[in-house]
Amino acid sequence: QVQLVESGGGLVQAGGSLRLSCAASGRTFSSYGLAWFRQAPGKEREFVAGISWSGGSTYYADSVKDRFTISRDNTKNTVYLQMNSLKPDDTAVYYCAANSYELWYARSREYEYWGQGTQVTVSS
Repeated sequence: QVQLVESGGGLVQAGGSLRLSCAASGRTFSSYGLAWFRQAPGKEREFVAGISWSGGSTYYADSVKDRFTISRDNTKNTVYLQMNSLKPDDTAVYYCAANSYELWYARSREYEYWGQGTQVTVSS
């Protein structure tokens, strides 16, 4: 069983930055594929960024490309999402997700484990 705990959300002005963290339990963290998803009020959950087990492969949604960076530290069992140049449209609950397949996927059904989410609010 894997437990994921997100932190780092908050309120920020447009153009600002936040860094989300997701700490995971489990001895096999280094073999997990990881991703960040988000869900805004009244909208479906959407893929934001994914990273493979080694960090060698990453992928971003077009809406966040060149603004967000996903990374992981397997020695700390933690995945990060650095968010720069934030926009009001980035306002959402951000979720960390993990799978045991070593790779990232853009589909939420490919992830077995989910965190409880952290709220990010960007004011204009």
